[in-house]
Parts: sequence; C-alpha cells; structure tokens
Amino acid sequence: MPISDQTRISRDQQTPRIVALWQALARLKTVVSFMNTGAHPDDETSAMLAAIGMRDGVDISYACSTRGEGGQNDIGTEAGQALGVLRTAEMERACDVLNLRMYWLSDSPDDTIYDFGFSKSGVETMGHWGHDRTLARFVDILRMERPDIICPTFLDIPGQHGHHRAMTLAAHLVMDLCADPEYRGSNFLPWQVKKLYIPAWSGAGQAYDDDVPPPPATLTLQADGIDPVSGHSYERIGQHSRAFHKTQAMGRWIPAGTERNWPLHLADTRVAEPDADLASGLPQDLRDLGLPKAQDHIDAARAAFPDFGSVLCHASAALGALDIAKVDPEYGHKIRRKRAQVSEVIRLAAGVQVHTRLGRDRLAPNDKTRVEVETYAGTADSVVTAFELPKRWSVDGPDINLTDAETTDPYPPIYLPGEPNAPCLTLHLKTHGVTSTTRHAFEAQPLVLPDHIVDLKSHATVVNRAAPGRSIDLAVTTAGDATLSLITPIGWQAEPTEKGFRVMLPPDVASGRYQVDVTLNKVAAQTVAHIDHDHIDARALARPATLNVQVVDVALPNVRVGYIGGGNDAVAHWVGQMGMDVTELSDDDLQSDSALADYDSIIIGIFAMKFRKDLAAQMPRLHRWINAGGTLVTLYHRPWDNWDPQAVPPAPLEIGQPSLRWRVTDQNAPVKHLTEHPILSSPNQITDTDWEGWQKERGLYFAKSWDAVYTPLVEIADPGEAPHQGALLAADIGAGRHVHCALIVHLQMAALVPGGFALMANLLAKRD
Repeated sequence: MPISDQTRISRDQQTPRIVALWQALARLKTVVSFMNTGAHPDDETSAMLAAIGMRDGVDISYACSTRGEGGQNDIGTEAGQALGVLRTAEMERACDVLNLRMYWLSDSPDDTIYDFGFSKSGVETMGHWGHDRTLARFVDILRMERPDIICPTFLDIPGQHGHHRAMTLAAHLVMDLCADPEYRGSNFLPWQVKKLYIPAWSGAGQAYDDDVPPPPATLTLQADGIDPVSGHSYERIGQHSRAFHKTQAMGRWIPAGTERNWPLHLADTRVAEPDADLASGLPQDLRDLGLPKAQDHIDAARAAFPDFGSVLCHASAALGALDIAKVDPEYGHKIRRKRAQVSEVIRLAAGVQVHTRLGRDRLAPNDKTRVEVETYAGTADSVVTAFELPKRWSVDGPDINLTDAETTDPYPPIYLPGEPNAPCLTLHLKTHGVTSTTRHAFEAQPLVLPDHIVDLKSHATVVNRAAPGRSIDLAVTTAGDATLSLITPIGWQAEPTEKGFRVMLPPDVASGRYQVDVTLNKVAAQTVAHIDHDHIDARALARPATLNVQVVDVALPNVRVGYIGGGNDAVAHWVGQMGMDVTELSDDDLQSDSALADYDSIIIGIFAMKFRKDLAAQMPRLHRWINAGGTLVTLYHRPWDNWDPQAVPPAPLEIGQPSLRWRVTDQNAPVKHLTEHPILSSPNQITDTDWEGWQKERGLYFAKSWDAVYTPLVEIADPGEAPHQGALLAADIGAGRHVHCALIVHLQMAALVPGGFALMANLLAKRD
C-alpha cells in the first residue's frame, strides 16, 4: 500500500533542509574515494565512514560479499534467502544515513557467494564461494566504483570469522588483478587502486578472538569529533546507521566523550609519497584535476553556508564550470560524481521538493496504476520532471502501464543513495542560467510480482511413518478463477478441499524426500514471501510453489509438550508435525504451577530468555517443575540473552565466549557418543546416520563449564581443533531432567534432516 501521511511526516522531519544542505556541501570538499569491504551487512565501519564522509567529504562506498543469509534474526523468523532479502533492505537504509555507495559480490539468491554459516578459514570460505568467482566479482566492483583506497574491516588472522578473512585475503589479491588489462575475469576497464589499508585494531569481542595482535598503526583517522550543524558525534551518526541492522540487534547509545579514533595500517601502496594522511599521493580536489575555477566556486559555496541564495549562486557557477570541463579520462568518474553532488546542493539550496507516489506499489507484469507527482519549485527559475522507466514500462496520461515487465530483483547488486534505478523521477532545474539534473526515488518503490502466484502456506513438511496418518492438508489458494492442480509422486493421491488439497500418501510409503508441485492453469506456480517491517521498504521473494515432503520413521515418546518460544524458531510446529502433542505456552501459563503440571516436557526455544519478558523471573517455578518430574529442554542461547549461568539452569551452566571458540562449524564433523545415556538410545537409537546431511553447522554457543550434575553426551570438533563436550548436556534433577542442547537441531528439522527429528524426539522423552 502507498505510504501513509504519518510516514511521510516522519521521513520529512528526519533530515531538516539545512542539515541536508550542510552534508551535501561537505561532500564537495575532496575527490578522494574510499571503499570499505566486508563479508556481511553490518560489517561496515560505520563511525569511521561517518567521519571521513560527512566531515572530510571523502566519497565512501562499501563492498560486501554476502547478504547475511546465514545470520541470526532478532526480529522474526525469516531465514535463508528471505533473511538475505531483509538484510539487503536493512543495509540500504543504513547506507542512506551515511550516503554510502553499496555493492554486493553476491548478485542472486542462488549465488555461490552466500553466507553459508560460520567458517574459521578464509581459504575454506573462498573454496565454498568459488575462488575465481569471488575475485572476478570483486574486480568488477572496483572497476565500476574506481575507489582510490580500499580497507577491509577485519584482519585475515586465526580467531576471525572465515568469511571476514576471505574478504581481506581477496582485498590483497585484487590490487594487481584490478589494474591488469590482461585479466579476463572482468569486462570493465582496468583501474589501479592506490592504497590498501587494513585495521590496526583488534576484531576480538563477544564473537571473535583474534589469535595475534593487530599490525602497528601507520595512520590514525580522527573520528571523535562532533558534526557542527546536526550536533551529533560521528560515532553517534554511525549508530544512527547501524540501528537499521535490527535483525542483528545493532545500534547502541554512545555516551558523549566515549567516541573512538580508527588506527590503520598501510598494507600496500601504489603512490610514492609518504603516507601522512588518507589523501597523501592522491588528487585531493578539483584543482589537482586541472579545474581550479570549479573548485573556487565550490569553496565559495561552502563558505556561503547557511545563506541559501549565495550557496545556490556559487553552486550553479561550479556546475557550469564542470559542464565545460575537459579532464583526463582516468578521472572522468570523479567529475561525473562531482556534477551529481553539486546538482544535489543546487536542489537543496533552491528548496526544490518532489514527491512521486503510485496508486498501488505491488504490481503484476501486465498491470497499470495511477501516478501522482507533487513538485515545489522553490527559488529555481524552472523545474521540469521526467520519468525514467524500466523496459516495457510506459506513461499514459495519469497512469503507468506495464507490458510483460520484469519482476523486481530481491537481490539488487548495487545501491547508490541519490541515484535510484528506474523507475524513478528525473528532475531538471534551471538556476542562474545552468541546468542541473537529479534523480529521485518514488515514495515507495513498486514491487513487480510474477504471474501465476499462489498462496502456499508451507514449503516443507514431515510425515512420520511411526505416527498415525498418511495425509497432508496442503493449504493453497489463488485469486480469481484460475485452476489449481498438483503434480504428485507416483502412487500419491490428491483431492480438493475448501482450503486447498488433501494429499494422501500410500500406506507403505518409504522413508525419503519427495516433492509436490503446484500448477496454475497448468503452468508452474510461484509463491511470494512478502517481507514487511517498519524500518525497511517492503520487499518480496518469489520462489517455486513446491512442497518438499520428508517421510521419516521416528519413534515418539508418550509425552505432552509445552513450548516457550522467543519468535526465532519454529520448533513447536515441527514437533507437532512429526506427531507429538505440543502446546505453545503463554506468559500466564508460566505463572501457574497447575498449568505447568499439565506438561511432561517443556522446550525453551533459542534466544527465548531474551525475548520472552519475565521468563527469567519464572525459572524458579520451572526448576520446581523439573524437580517434580518434568523434562526441560533449553535450546542454545547467547551469553547476553539474559542467560544467568547461576539462575537460568537448575544447576550452574556457563555458555562460552567469544562464540568462535565455542562452536563447531563443520556440519559434517564426526560426533562421538560419550555415554550410553537414554537420550542417545530411547525411543530412537541415535547412530551415525542421524548425524548425516546436517545443514549449516553442528552447533554454536556451546557450554564452557557446568556443574558436576550434568553429563556431557557427545564430543565434536572442527578439523585440527580440540574437541568440545558442551554441545549436549543432561542432568537428572530431583525426579526430572534438564537437557541443554546447543546443537542446531531446530534448523535441521526446518531443513527436513531426518536425524533432527529423531534427536528432538529423544530430547523430549521423560526420565525413566
């Protein structure tokens, strides 16, 4: 739906015109450009970028390898590609705050460059991503953006995330490749990056534990100042940006006086001058490019602030000088960038406003919608607007028409604040005899969705041969009078129901993976996941309308299960799907001894101690319930998720950090059983087969220490590392049991890994 007036008002008040003009003028100070590089959305060094961009005028950009598909999600249940779409949208909003130009190495949901889970080796990571593809995409980005300087956020040292290490390793390799005209991995013109800096600070913390100290600082970027117009410190502006990474719980208050500076180590340079500052050996402004007149006008415009009229006069003269400038083609991109930046100064100084909105922002490939353009000319002599539209879009009077239009890309490879892709509005202003051009995104960017859409409620399910029933109720609907049908495996039957179909499996169906495809008018259908959160623009992810069915043979304990979730997993759904009696417990249930007494086993989902208000206060009641005979299963938590090692578990149990040291990232790592405990044998005998086919990794946030009442059940290790025994612990407490499981069993069920269901059934069994 189009945005509301309340949203417009909120956006309008976020950046007053005078602040926006000040920031736009700051970008005219220099022609130096700086690209930060990282592996995930939120790896950017936001405070440092805020200082060099907003104070020094350096042209800043960020190259990121993955979309963060394998990360945590603190605000919802989006995972995998859907999480990648969400984190892409968050990154774009974070870029808007800093005016940060954004490039992604991963350019599609199926790219080999993806966030495949935690890794401890850069070489291993590049093996997953594809060594040649990673370098080719990196070179493409550098040749498109043409930065003077690149700087990874993390060091390539043991103790760091392998994805971080891979991007730092690649940064060293692309210095020569990018400039090599014989390099065949890119079709863009060669470009020589002049400097490579690496951090001279440690990346150690809650997650990582750098094995060696950082290199010595050769240069320190001062970032502890305050922007004189907004009044915000650059550190705090960085947090304004980071706060949009809500899925990763980013954004923290920086008290005045605690701001940081940023030490850098010059790792590679292609300039002869000593490195006294960031710009040493580089063209610093337009005078160095042979355009002194344009720089004089820019300096005058900056000096005239906050006199809007004088700024407009000098900025118009600067653009006029740039329009007739002849410059070395090597620096043509810098001149084009300055023209765009000066044009934005002109628009702001003139007070020109434009708002473009559509009647509908979710469209089909053959669709039409009303368009409305609201303009205010301010002090400009004239204002002319024009639509810039994608292929097969057209304007017909007050309407925009689509004819077999392409669907919206959920993984756009580039995002440039102030330079939106089509569809957008182009604004041509005439001021003081000069014409400037700026591009403006629509108030809400439209989403073009595919034809043949169905609403498929589930893409995956499990059928347990050990439980009653051999049918699946598939909820699937579509708009209009189209005909829905299914393509099922041989021997399966399907009959229509009010909500979709009932799919009947043969009584003797074998264990294994099966697929049911939905068609619409005999054409393969698609489903669309709408990703809507208040802090981002709406996104959509289309995928085939396919139901994956895993048939398992899992014996079930005769227990009634309660589930306490934090909104970050779907454990209750999967426990119910495999045939167990499960109920999601409310906050009121947790405050009643009699309500808890109705359950034999209770699961506390991942991160629930953080996201379920007052859960920590109810742990004494749960401890009494355990003593009376209940089985409590706690799934993995981070140390900072309100996990008090003395109060949350019924006996002391400490979660290790930094987390890199307390996880096994190899999903195929051998699992050694340490004991004949019932959890490994009843009601299902857990064997090597149950540890096969695991996704992402074995587990994380392992326990570091525990009371002697706990028994470690398994031992696991990444190759070449000491084994861990804190992945699965069990303690007999009174008449009951506490099981702490840091294995990512919840994800295995979602990925339809048979062993995940067998292990979960055993975890929930009552103590004999």
